[in-house]
Amino acid sequence: MTANTLAGGTFQLAEGLPVGRMGYGAMQLAGPGVFGPPADRAAAVAVLREAVELGVNHIDTADFYGPHVTNQIIREALHPYDGLVVVTKVGAVRDAEGGWIHQRSPEQLRAQVHDNLRNLGVDALDVVNLRVGGGDDGHSAVRGSIAEPFLALVEMQQEGLIRHLGISTVNAEQVAEARSIAPIVCVQNAYNIARREDDELIDSLAAQGIAYVPYFPLGGFSPLQSEVLDAVAARLGATPMAVALAWLLRRSPNILLIPGTSSLGHLRENVAAVSLDLPDDVLDALDALA
Repeated sequence: MTANTLAGGTFQLAEGLPVGRMGYGAMQLAGPGVFGPPADRAAAVAVLREAVELGVNHIDTADFYGPHVTNQIIREALHPYDGLVVVTKVGAVRDAEGGWIHQRSPEQLRAQVHDNLRNLGVDALDVVNLRVGGGDDGHSAVRGSIAEPFLALVEMQQEGLIRHLGISTVNAEQVAEARSIAPIVCVQNAYNIARREDDELIDSLAAQGIAYVPYFPLGGFSPLQSEVLDAVAARLGATPMAVALAWLLRRSPNILLIPGTSSLGHLRENVAAVSLDLPDDVLDALDALA
């Protein structure tokens, strides 16, 4: 199974590792609240296979989605991942009620890496993001050193269990600290057309050739709502969500998108955003939403 390149172009995530700028985030393949199995496992498998058929070659996941369920569905649908880059993350687990629990000790991270290896059915993980944050909203960076957990991942990279490293839900100081320890290929933070706290960080990473991967590019559990977005979408004959994704692609060449959905229809709408042209006056109107 080999993915074709989408019209949105590619980004060199690492040497010999080009990915299409439109990827797919697998979080919504789990059950409600990203917990438990989906209502229709066959439909989840179909969405993943359709994403690849449409040209997606970057799949974002985590073993705490489900937990375990999403990675097992990815394995069923896409293994052995020919031509695909599967990016996962560690730093949290789920409790029996579906709560998100931080776990970032070296021993806990090692167990999580092995969970990902086992459930994805691979000997080495393409990219592993260390999930650091979890502020008051659950999606903001928390201050402090990340050296200990990041060094634990570096050790596993040296052992051959991980090929490349990234970090998630971090601030600029933590990015600098991680880069002082070992190379990173991506930063994954919350960012979208209405939430732009990371503008300076995006530009800094672009200058360094490091990918920025916004999670919740469409607002996450609280979908984006804007009269301007609706008006632009109506003018262009597109959906508001496609416009929001197209804006992100125009925002900076190092931005990689991972919108998630469990719907084939929404998947196709998301992928169509790579071909959506945004005239200059439209960009001005969208930029003013910040």
